[in-house]
Amino acid sequence: MSAEAVSAAPVIAGALPRRPGRLARLWRIARQKPLGAAAGVVCILLILVAIGANVIAPQAADAVDPVKNPRLQPPSLSHPFGTDNLFRDMFSRVIIGSRISLGIGFAAVAIGTVLGTLLGMVAGFFRGWVDMLVSRAIEVVLGFPPLVLAIFFLSIFNPERGYSLRSFLMVSLAIGIIITPTTARIVRGAVLSIRNLQYVEAAESLGNGPVRIMWRHVLPNVAAPIIVIASIQVGNAILAEAALSFLALGIADAAHPSWGGMLQEMRQVWLEAWWTAVVPGAAISIAVLAFNLFGDALRDVLDPRLRQSS
Repeated sequence: MSAEAVSAAPVIAGALPRRPGRLARLWRIARQKPLGAAAGVVCILLILVAIGANVIAPQAADAVDPVKNPRLQPPSLSHPFGTDNLFRDMFSRVIIGSRISLGIGFAAVAIGTVLGTLLGMVAGFFRGWVDMLVSRAIEVVLGFPPLVLAIFFLSIFNPERGYSLRSFLMVSLAIGIIITPTTARIVRGAVLSIRNLQYVEAAESLGNGPVRIMWRHVLPNVAAPIIVIASIQVGNAILAEAALSFLALGIADAAHPSWGGMLQEMRQVWLEAWWTAVVPGAAISIAVLAFNLFGDALRDVLDPRLRQSS
């Protein structure tokens, strides 16, 4: 190698662009997707509120105090969200109710994502009669209206309506079942697209079993669509929980309210006190909109085609 080439090597190496750090990449994504970034901040705030609900809420959810909480008082400085017809502070009930609404939403999405991922990966990887069997089962579930299917499930397996671990799990499972088919179909399509790629065939030629190939090679390459659909499904699960609670099929407990349950309890005084419907309804709308917008932004960020074009 000549002296000119040796002396030019540091210059060429120094001319290479430095890869931006993790915070710089996050800031660039936030600038490109400001609506999604704002929705992500709202999602984080909702989660933090649900975690620290007992500390943030000034009163207990079932605290009945006619002196401190006048009946059906409009929103004011002392009661930002007003009071209901049972002398309870609406602000405290909305804050504490976020635990049930968000908790069931995340639990249902976890159940639906795990079941849907397993079914989709098995159907897409093995194909043939396995794919046909799983696909027909998914179509049968999709043939029922989702809310009707959840009502049918809860009517059989969850006759009690009080707050308990069993009720929490049954409501989460009912919602998880109705969101499983969507996840399964998306994962199946992603697995079919990579099933015959060279790295999968190489793993098979080396003697790896189907379980190891799906776990080590297929699942990491379909993780992006799974994360995206899970983030979007959180909003749908919160909305489904609110609908079930409004129909008196959710968790009915004064000390552990949910946003949909609050709407169901206050439906008789909506015309007399508008805030009893607007406040829990706004909480549901904000949560659903935030998670949907965040999921859409996450989809754009994790899409390989969009990432290459940027």
